[in-house]
Amino acid sequence: MNDHFRAFSFVDRISAFEPGVRARGVFAIPAELGAFPACLVAEAVGQLAAWTAMAHIGFRGRPVAALAHETRFLREVSPGQTLELVVEIDDCDDAAVAYHGHAAVAGDTVIELHDCLGPMLPVAEFDDPQAMARRLELLTGAGAAPGRFRGVPALRAQRAATQDPTIAEGLLQVPASAPFFRDHFPRRPVFPATLMLDAQLALACELLTESGRWPVGLPIVPTRMTRVKVRSFTPPGATLQLRAALRPDSASDTAISVDLTASADGKPVATARAEFNRGSFA
Repeated sequence: MNDHFRAFSFVDRISAFEPGVRARGVFAIPAELGAFPACLVAEAVGQLAAWTAMAHIGFRGRPVAALAHETRFLREVSPGQTLELVVEIDDCDDAAVAYHGHAAVAGDTVIELHDCLGPMLPVAEFDDPQAMARRLELLTGAGAAPGRFRGVPALRAQRAATQDPTIAEGLLQVPASAPFFRDHFPRRPVFPATLMLDAQLALACELLTESGRWPVGLPIVPTRMTRVKVRSFTPPGATLQLRAALRPDSASDTAISVDLTASADGKPVATARAEFNRGSFA
């Protein structure tokens, strides 16, 4: 089976479309999946923004993940639900796209993205521009058949021992091959930044569970991610060094902030700050 537009594509249909201005779309999360991480919800919003930006500049370029000032996680999503995606383009040209947007389920917002910026790179480096244009025609017309996505592995860092109880570190081994690389992207496989962020959040949750800051047994949920900066692409087979560090000045009875970093061969790959609540998103 061809994994292009299947293995890591999260827009089924675009119902309202003004290139370079705004768009609305939907993605039906397959019911048979075990889970659908919040980072993939953010990915779906970003992909809708990418279609809007690419159409605006005639598929000369495509945006890549770089900066996100703030992402708010408001509710958990579940397999079988349908994401209602909305993006508003703040600025778009051949150099970059700036946008904000959100996703909802049954009218209730589940995630918000604010002040996102994606530099444009030539589409042809990553995919066939004509195939992308044909795909957009399908999405804005009859729509793609739902249920294409078969899930991604829950990639987690292999923990390393640390002397500081406020820090967790580990190695994340990026697969040398995986179906999602044939969708992200066919001509230049790149490890999705959202999967890296999902692994970073999981490492932070482990750290918070072990910290003793909160009572054992209460769920720990990410509620906000800020200052996301992706500095470089991660190729298949790479090894990422992940680090999560508690911010002691932010600790309270209900919320804690954690600084997240990822590096490869001693060079920074991504940085972010995440906020967590105990018990619930509110």
